[in-house]
This record gives sequence, structure tokens and C-alpha cells, in this order.
Amino acid sequence: MAKQAKVKGLKVKHTVGQNILTVIMTIVSILWISPVLLVLMNSFKLKAFIFRDPFSISAFPLKEGFSRWASGIKIAFAGGLNYTNGLETTGFFKCFGVSLFITVFSVFLIILFCSMTAYYITRVHTKFTRFFYLLCLFSMIVPFQMVMFTLSKFANILHLSNPVGIGVVYLGFGAGLAIFMYTGYVRSMPIDIEEAAMIDGCTPIQTFFLVVFPVMKPMTVTIGILETMWIWNDYLLPSLVLDINKYKTIPIAVQFLKQSHGMIDWGAMMATLVLAILPIIIFYLAAQKYIIQGVMAGAVKG
Repeated sequence: MAKQAKVKGLKVKHTVGQNILTVIMTIVSILWISPVLLVLMNSFKLKAFIFRDPFSISAFPLKEGFSRWASGIKIAFAGGLNYTNGLETTGFFKCFGVSLFITVFSVFLIILFCSMTAYYITRVHTKFTRFFYLLCLFSMIVPFQMVMFTLSKFANILHLSNPVGIGVVYLGFGAGLAIFMYTGYVRSMPIDIEEAAMIDGCTPIQTFFLVVFPVMKPMTVTIGILETMWIWNDYLLPSLVLDINKYKTIPIAVQFLKQSHGMIDWGAMMATLVLAILPIIIFYLAAQKYIIQGVMAGAVKG
């Protein structure tokens, strides 16, 4: 009985700790998501209300009777005007197409080349592969500010100032993390299935694409999500590499809402920010379950 009471006491204590942790993480989650909610709220305000009191809902003076409907129409009109101005001023749909192409093309290059490189590094044990793996790890700790001016110069020399060329640049900067994660995952995979495929007559390329790469799906989705969120929201690299007179990504287009004399259409900017983050939020929510699955699968060696 004493032992049961002791175990029961420990269980209650653990439950209380879990409840406290849940409350803390809930508060942190609210604080984390509050900037997004703030942007969404201000995207439906008139410019004067955004500038005067951006943290208040005083722009929504809902009262009893007819004024409630009048205020609702006012909010809808202000929001519609903000979104319309944002779409027209930034050329949002063209910028959306540029951002979408750069993101998809860059993530495709990262997944294709880094998965093959990680597979080769893991299965072929030579001094070169060990050195190359350490080189990839070293690239993760080099600050971008150290190489950005040299990068922009070489990008102009090599004619990479376009959506296709910047994909090669993103491949270079995203390879370190992708190879590191892919390598950990490949090490957890049994080599027996690869040997069986080669006995059946598969070449190394066929073995990789027909046997190994499908097994790497959880990690591929994980890397795809992380790289997509980085590339879609990136401002600095496109501003340095791209010819912004021809190609503007969404972050660059939002920055252009700030006029030369310092005036900012805050309503249009907030509305454009909502439209910019909406696709990546939907993408993340749809694929988030694969992140933990991929990381856990690569963390345990089978």
C-alpha cells in the first residue's frame, strides 16, 4: 500500500508539472502568434486608425442598432480598399509568381542534389567524403554577412541575377543543413534493401531513385518544409542577387510600399503581408506532421 501511495503521489506530481508546462506553452504560443493576429487585424483598419492606435480594436466601434451594420460595412470597405491597393501597388500576382517559381525550383534543386550527395557520403567511406561532409558542416556556421558582398559580385559575373540563377545560390546556402539531415537519416536505413536491389541488377542510380529515395520521404518532406519557409520569406538574398527592376519577390514588393519620402501606406502593407504569409501558413499546417516524423526517424539509428 505504501508503495502504491508513493507511486500515486509521483503520478499526481508529474500531472501537475504537465499542467504547468501546458499553461506556459499556451502563453508562449499566444505571444508567438500575436504578431500575425496584429497584422491581420490592422489589415482591415483605415490608415488613420493603424497609425494612431495599431494595438487596439477601437477602429471597430460596434454599437447597438443600425450603427453595428454601419461599422461592419466600414470595416469591410477599409479592408477591401487595403487589399485592393496592396495588390495594385505591388503587382502582387506577378511577384507571387516569381516567389513561387524561385521557391519551388530552389527546393527541388536542394532535395535532388543534397539527397544524392548525402547518400554517397554515407555509403562511400573515403577521405574525400569525410572532408566534404565536414566542409558542409562548416558552411552552416559561416555567417551570411561574411560572404554577401562577394556573392553579389560573383552572381553578376556568372549572370545569376534571375530566378533560375538564384536557385543555384540557394542550393549552395541550403546544402549544409540538408546534407546534414539527410546523412543522419540514411545512416538509420538498413543497407540490406540496397544490396538486394543491386543483386537484382539495379545500378547505383536506379537503386537510389527506386529504393532509397522513396524511403527517405519523411526527411525529404521535412527538409522541403524548412527550406520552403526560409526561401519564401527571404528578403536579403534576392535583394542582393536579383535584378529587382525585372524580378521582385513578395518581401521585396512589400518593402517597395515604403515610398522615397518616407510615407507608408500601412493598410496596404498589412494587407499585402497577410496575403504573403497565408500560402506558407497553409503549406506548413498541411505538412507539419512530417517534420517530427522525419527528425525522429533520422535521430535513431536502426
